[in-house]
Amino acid sequence: MSKLQIILGPTAVGKTDYAIEAALKAGSPVVSCDSRQMFREMRIGTARPDEAQLAAVPHYFIADRSVSDGCTAGQFEVEALRLLERLFKDHETVVMAGGSGLYIDALCNGLDDFPDADPGLRAELSRRLREEGVAALRAELRILDPETYAVIDPANGQRIVRALEVTIATGRKFSSYKTHAPKPRPFAIEKIGLTRPRAELYARIDARVDRMMEEGLLEEVRGLLPYRDLPALNTVGYRELFGYLDKMYDLLEAVRLIKRNTRHYAKKQLTWWARDPSIRWIGLHADAGS
Repeated sequence: MSKLQIILGPTAVGKTDYAIEAALKAGSPVVSCDSRQMFREMRIGTARPDEAQLAAVPHYFIADRSVSDGCTAGQFEVEALRLLERLFKDHETVVMAGGSGLYIDALCNGLDDFPDADPGLRAELSRRLREEGVAALRAELRILDPETYAVIDPANGQRIVRALEVTIATGRKFSSYKTHAPKPRPFAIEKIGLTRPRAELYARIDARVDRMMEEGLLEEVRGLLPYRDLPALNTVGYRELFGYLDKMYDLLEAVRLIKRNTRHYAKKQLTWWARDPSIRWIGLHADAGS
């Protein structure tokens, strides 16, 4: 049976280099499972593979669409399954790499069937998000659905709005719709999780943010101002610099917030995957990958 080998782990752990090495051994391309690296306009802030890495093996779902197009987890599931069907005709093993837990789950298990959106309630919650801020809605979610609160990205206002919308409209917790009944896939799945000691991972995060700023992240963000309200731009590294451009704080504070929020995001990624016993974890050391 064909096999999909997924290389996952927290941001900055070294997934890109590890996946390329695995792909070279398997004679496979790399299929990206990153919900932001697929957007052409978001090169620096998403730590997209560089030219040498992209030249090492073919890559898919890298800079293949505009940020204005968007791509939900459901869309990714459909597109990735179609791509894998094609790739497995020529490759016994296909390597996938990424840190987007929801997108990985969508591909491996399929998405649960959630209720349709309630436009009126969503509009009201979106108004509250704008006027009261994400912290107020997050506090409400913590009371109504602590299970979802524990794993949701604390800065992703749209996702918090959706979780509250479902919970309030149906009287059932958003988390209760997640049956975790996997849909059958016509290929085997192997998940390899990469880890590093916390201090080392945090040092790599800080160094990566500094490199991004040197490479021109501020100018990249400035060029994306017309798109700032799109869900894709509600992303660590972008929203903090939007705050700087709005004169909410100085540039040093913006960089500090990016580093802090990236560390928080790494913790959330690890929390998400802690519930998956199928992952085989591998500890990396200081000179392994970037």
